[in-house]
Amino acid sequence: MQSRMTNIVSVLPDVMAAMGALQGASRKTELPEKTAHLVHLRASQINGCGFCVDLHPRIMKKAGESDRRILSVAAWREAPFYTEAERAALALTEALTRIADREEPVPDAIWNEAARHYDEKALAGLVVEIAAINVWNRFNVATRQVAGEWTP
Repeated sequence: MQSRMTNIVSVLPDVMAAMGALQGASRKTELPEKTAHLVHLRASQINGCGFCVDLHPRIMKKAGESDRRILSVAAWREAPFYTEAERAALALTEALTRIADREEPVPDAIWNEAARHYDEKALAGLVVEIAAINVWNRFNVATRQVAGEWTP
């Protein structure tokens, strides 16, 4: 497999700065880092972003995440390894990632469950993280970035 072009952030360095600023703002909230990592992996799985599906487990592992939780993200509803708050974040991730798949893209039940676990600032951070990973996925899928070509 070969990418269609150089990674967008290499071609347009200001994009990297903008994405860094976007995600930097969300990291100033009380959203747990582990939750952000789970969200990144789950959205990337849904979007078929091989680059990110390869990248994020490595980041998660380095941050101390267990293999069990990393490997079970795609089946989070059936796996007992996630907190209620993480489950709410993963449900919101799926809804926001698949916004065209249902008449009401983010049902009140999903939003309200997330709001039950996160204050308004952390919830805003969660939405930003979900939006950001969806942007990264679209950059990588469109340009066919190759999984495994990331280096720390």
